[in-house]
Amino acid sequence: MRTFLFLICALSIPQIAAGQAKIDWSILSDVKFRQKLIKEYNSVYLLPKFGKKPKAYAGQEVVLSGYLIPLSADFSQLVLSKTPYASCFFCGQSGPETVVELELDPKSKKRFFRMDDFVQVTGTLSLSRNAVQSLPYKMTDARMEKKK
Repeated sequence: MRTFLFLICALSIPQIAAGQAKIDWSILSDVKFRQKLIKEYNSVYLLPKFGKKPKAYAGQEVVLSGYLIPLSADFSQLVLSKTPYASCFFCGQSGPETVVELELDPKSKKRFFRMDDFVQVTGTLSLSRNAVQSLPYKMTDARMEKKK
């Protein structure tokens, strides 16, 4: 009986132990936001409360596909978006759970990308519980490849 219960539990846990886990945007949508006044900035911010799905992948190397959006002219600050630029979070069409801040792996080869390129990104997922100065999701040591 214990073996059976162990197998049921093991099969229901996301496959994250063996290397990279391919995730999709539905995993990242398991988050709720609450408004909180941050007196230091004299402004109201949306602070995330993450559900079980994103918590299961926190600190793990994951693979996620989306649209590349630069936040700076030199492409040194990038986000991965569920949707193209014209309908992304920054244009008021989606929520903050639809974008992931990218911190590129300094050892990866520099490649040429353009805004709205559909890319696959591999990196370590982190959750920012106090996302005042950053987005709720971030991928560190990120490596990108263009998808067709």
